[in-house]
Amino acid sequence: MDFVGIDLHKTSSQICTLTEGGELTERRIKSTRAAFDEVFASRPPARILVEASTESEWVAQHLEGLGHEVIVADPNFAPMYATRDKKIKTDKRDARALCEACRLGAYRPAHRTSDRQRRIRAQLLVRTTLVRTRSKYISLIGALARREGCRIATGGSVNFIARAEAANLPAHVKAAVAPIFESLRMLNRQIAEADAELEKIVREDEVVRRLCTTPGVGPVTATSFAATIDDATRFGAAKQVRAYLGLVPREYSSGERQHRGRISKAGSSRARTLLVEASWALLRWRHAKNAALYDWAMRIAARRGKAKACVALARKLAGILYAMWRDGTEFDPQSLSRDAIEAAA
Repeated sequence: MDFVGIDLHKTSSQICTLTEGGELTERRIKSTRAAFDEVFASRPPARILVEASTESEWVAQHLEGLGHEVIVADPNFAPMYATRDKKIKTDKRDARALCEACRLGAYRPAHRTSDRQRRIRAQLLVRTTLVRTRSKYISLIGALARREGCRIATGGSVNFIARAEAANLPAHVKAAVAPIFESLRMLNRQIAEADAELEKIVREDEVVRRLCTTPGVGPVTATSFAATIDDATRFGAAKQVRAYLGLVPREYSSGERQHRGRISKAGSSRARTLLVEASWALLRWRHAKNAALYDWAMRIAARRGKAKACVALARKLAGILYAMWRDGTEFDPQSLSRDAIEAAA
């Protein structure tokens, strides 16, 4: 079997091929389906190694459709590039290193997200972009109003236009922001449609529905968590999920010296941000369902401050959501006694 390493890029890719007879060939092609067909459609099945990236999944699926074995590898696995000169980095050298790693088996396969969860991730990303755009428009209109000595009453984003119109803005400001008002109306409709799609996912997906029973966790957070994790069985413990989401401290220890810093912020920033937002929501008030989590976090806040307590609570929530998914259970506040929370892995 031939071994192939492909250094993928947005517009062009470098290919390095090592045949069974030891012949090494290299070429550069455009990163298009037609170009990959030209190189791989008529050749015998080969083992192909590519790094996990934005383009890797469609390339892997396309090459697998042509009858090849494709491995999507974790780019953070250092031994994969052990044969490359660290002082000089080029696409050709990277492709050669990938080809050699493919031959030696010196790679760590990355998790390939299911097609369904990839589609849900795309939906979530579009919704996030819509919400951020709406927030920018609202901030701009608020700033223009303050320049004229006007104040727009506080409230939700959905009824912002009504509150802005009731703020007696000067005529020239109204004329200037009229196009933004039209955009806001359209954004509100699009965000409502996106929320309806998420509600549909909650109704149809048993895992997401159970995750939504956790205090502070709504459809957006639950759906994002499920789409990020994709398959709970690939993690052996809650601490692995927390590390995967970048919610554990960085560590640099050697010998008798131990140093831990801020959280690593590895993995999905969207899922991590939503968990932190859910934690802030939990810390705003105490009630029967979140009492154990609230009290636990406030004890940390008394020692380390509320911001660190919030991150610690987000880390705890990640473990709880994983355990609920793994065990097929819903959130049970009675099981979260003080001793149980303190002893949780």
